[in-house]
Amino acid sequence: MKIENIFKKKQSVSASAVLQTVRDNSHPFGALSRYTPLLKPEYAIYDAMREAIPVIDAAISKTIALVGGFEIKCPNQKVEREINEFLENVPVGNSMTGINCFVSQHLESLLMYGTSVGEILPSVSGKDIAALYNAPLNILEIEKDPMRHSPKICVRNGANITPVKYPNLIVMSTLNPKAGEVCGRSLLSGLPFVSDVLLKIFNTIGVNFERIGNVRFAVTYKPSSDAGERAYAKERANQIAKEWARAMRDNADGKVSDFVAIGDVSIKAIGADNIIPDCNIPVRQMMEQIVARTGIPPFMLGLSWSTTERMSSQQADMLTSELWNYRRILTPAIKRVCEIYLTLKGYPKNFEIVWDNICLQDEVELARADLIKMQAKKIAFEIENETRKNMEEIA
Repeated sequence: MKIENIFKKKQSVSASAVLQTVRDNSHPFGALSRYTPLLKPEYAIYDAMREAIPVIDAAISKTIALVGGFEIKCPNQKVEREINEFLENVPVGNSMTGINCFVSQHLESLLMYGTSVGEILPSVSGKDIAALYNAPLNILEIEKDPMRHSPKICVRNGANITPVKYPNLIVMSTLNPKAGEVCGRSLLSGLPFVSDVLLKIFNTIGVNFERIGNVRFAVTYKPSSDAGERAYAKERANQIAKEWARAMRDNADGKVSDFVAIGDVSIKAIGADNIIPDCNIPVRQMMEQIVARTGIPPFMLGLSWSTTERMSSQQADMLTSELWNYRRILTPAIKRVCEIYLTLKGYPKNFEIVWDNICLQDEVELARADLIKMQAKKIAFEIENETRKNMEEIA
């Protein structure tokens, strides 16, 4: 029986009407200040955070890169070669190729929004997989299905919500879901408030430098008590203003121009006596919260907070454990793709997913650790032999 392509026609999303608009003058990402943690997270909030704060974007990108790749091992060498070739060349989305691209997109959605939904598209003949697809979450509705004790994936088309026709072709991953919830929690959950404070500091720095760095002048003319000079005070003020404007235009064009005035004329730089407050401490405090949430060492994000640029063994172990946690979440999705491929090809579902080694330390340190392990095994073997000999002599 042929399996229809569910995503043959893309679903369109109707934009909701907005009655009134108010421009936020705080900073370009003012939506962060209106975020309420008790409500359902808005994906636009996390997108704005990643766009506004480069450290968040770097942390997500580096996490995806550090997770690494994998390969499939099968008892049958022919099946193993065939499935690895398929995974390397399978179309992904509209312009990418390879299972690694699918996994990277899947993990990116998982980290950003806490939930990731992908689809396996069989060929028209139903004997092969035509492509893999990561669905945008903003057009999906994920509901509880008490009859099957599994999430129910629906596609939202305006006011219409339609369940997917073939749920067995859907792969879904969640990150640290709460008890009883079907959707996971974003890696950025808990950071909207911190990000809002950080953006306020950045915006204030920009405003202060615009006011103080871009020097503006106040030209003041004070006429004397002479009645004749007071009678022509307005004309002299206009003349002084014209001469000052001419001098400033010449300076902007790179010409040296002097300003000459008669009478009591004073010139002051506006804001020159103000001092920009030191923001290093509050910025670092906000950055520390972001780094603690993402789990990436500061030096990998371009933050020079220590005198050394290497991770300790404890930091490497913690990061390795974090990466293996993401791998465990991704493994069922990869396994589902491989199972469907082997089923369509008529092969037994006998395979193993082997992830690449995570190398976060120097090769010298790894070699030294291996040497210590071998020495410990040798000592244990010698002790065991010595104990056996002593027992034999006693017997």
